[in-house]
Amino acid sequence: MTDDLGTPVLDDHLHLDPRHGRGIDAVEDFVHLGGTHLLVVNKPSWHLGVEPDEPADFRPVFEETLDAVAAANEVLPGRAWPVLGVHPGLISRLVDERGFSPADARDLMCGGLEVASEFVADGEALALKSGRPHYDVSDAVWDASNAVTRRAFELGAACDCAVQLHTEASEDLTDLASVAEESGLDPTRVVKHYAEGRLAGPTPSVMSEKDRLERAAESGEPFLMETDFVDDPDRPGMVLGPKTVPRRVRWMLAEGYDEAVHTAHVETPRSVYDIDTEATLEEPSP
Repeated sequence: MTDDLGTPVLDDHLHLDPRHGRGIDAVEDFVHLGGTHLLVVNKPSWHLGVEPDEPADFRPVFEETLDAVAAANEVLPGRAWPVLGVHPGLISRLVDERGFSPADARDLMCGGLEVASEFVADGEALALKSGRPHYDVSDAVWDASNAVTRRAFELGAACDCAVQLHTEASEDLTDLASVAEESGLDPTRVVKHYAEGRLAGPTPSVMSEKDRLERAAESGEPFLMETDFVDDPDRPGMVLGPKTVPRRVRWMLAEGYDEAVHTAHVETPRSVYDIDTEATLEEPSP
């Protein structure tokens, strides 16, 4: 029997890999615990066997994500949306392992984002994903990564969509919020994936650990909840599993954080992504 938590339950950032991982079984686990909506982010290109040489090489990665979302929509009581982009860690693979210059890697990654933006413009994807490495890199690679992120913001502004970011751990990313604003993108539509409980600048997508969620709930600020489930059989204990968000929602409701649950699963998705998690519970999945 599927639990009904009486609210939409959105996991803002997870991966699905029907080819190598659990795929639809993970979605069914999420639904069984009360989950209703998903934002499915494409896996890093190299995890799907794609080592790009030109922007068009990213297209199969994005199309595979669209297929996973279509399968998820068959079982979700709400629906799933794709988030497409280029993982910032790719720059290290290109520069350190494949001999690209930082400038050439930048251009290839910007081109991949432009391909992703075509899916958004066509209504096939909801948002873009970009960012910069969370580990130490050379100044040249750092500058190139920031240029890629700026391009993602420009494309987000052009497509009128949100941009999810993978970045270093920080509670202050006002520098990136300023770049978004300079690029024409509302900084509240920039989402910091794998966030702590509080964040200055972008909207935090909070990893669903109790201490982080308590801080987010008590802050009274907009936030989202995520697991970053990687769907990789070789890394079964990596980050959080697909049951986590609905379990944490149940815990938050029991702790009296009803308003925070509404913020994370109804209000913030509406303001950041322009999606209605309540109305899509009442409609059949496409």
